[in-house]
Amino acid sequence: MLDSALQKYTKAFSRLKRGGTKYGAAPHKPILLLTVIELIEKGIVSDNRVFVDAQLVGAFKENWLLLVNTAHQEDFTQPFYYLQSERVEGQGYWFLQPVLGCQINAHIKSVSVLPKVCEYGYLSADLWLLLNDAISRDFLREVLLDTYFASTKNNLMNAKQQGRGYLNDQVLDLLEEPQAKLKRISKYTEEDVFVRNGLFKRLVPKLYQQQCSFTGMSLSSLYRHSFIDACHIVPFSYSQNDSVTNGIALCPNMHRSFDRGLLSIDENYRILVSAHLTEDQNHPYALSALKGKQIILPQQQNHYPTQEALEWHRVEVFKG
Repeated sequence: MLDSALQKYTKAFSRLKRGGTKYGAAPHKPILLLTVIELIEKGIVSDNRVFVDAQLVGAFKENWLLLVNTAHQEDFTQPFYYLQSERVEGQGYWFLQPVLGCQINAHIKSVSVLPKVCEYGYLSADLWLLLNDAISRDFLREVLLDTYFASTKNNLMNAKQQGRGYLNDQVLDLLEEPQAKLKRISKYTEEDVFVRNGLFKRLVPKLYQQQCSFTGMSLSSLYRHSFIDACHIVPFSYSQNDSVTNGIALCPNMHRSFDRGLLSIDENYRILVSAHLTEDQNHPYALSALKGKQIILPQQQNHYPTQEALEWHRVEVFKG
């Protein structure tokens, strides 16, 4: 027999309020709940704070592509806001925490604007406890799949077992791995750009062992802050290229100097320093001390910055 908490959420999850459309009832809310369950199971959401980041938005899109076979328009921001209206025994179980000084009084339709206004989403305490219990979590996942996606649940289960899906394809594409299955397209949706940019920011520092390529500095904190940036060599706004080979890991002062053309990299991966720089050369952090230094590179050569990108930076940005 189900305990009372599991019983009430079983009932709530099987009776989600879903907007009616010409394609049938909207699938957005159950997809979001399945996505949150998945991220909790993987340990990505570990403290009842569901951040709007590449992992959440990418996993939502992956689950949507695997489960939804109707012509509904995919929109992550819709259930992220409207799940607040769901009730169990008269109480809500999904809440949004605004960024300090902000209010969230309406549906924010832009996925890139949403994290600037919403710090995170979170679950009621009793639902959070249920979803951290493997047996209860699996049971509620089955309720969602059987209630809303009975005809496509096997697609999801098979893909997850085999490590296939949207997120995996995006990672392989950014790494320019030969097994990437994405078709090259000239224009991505806003959600695609958001996910790929988030993955770029995570993958590039990882390839450089979380070190600044120029100085070897490595610094992070326990509060989701990393002080090693993923820097585009050719700006994304210009190139639409977010492959890791158009990236380099730099600490903030090196990043700013690189973007402003005070530093660059030659064809032998050595640091170039602008001759137009005025500084105290005896200072321990003087940029001139980096001149001719070999940069730190990824372990695999196919992840090195491309010569084409570096040449563009030397010609278009570097103030030699």
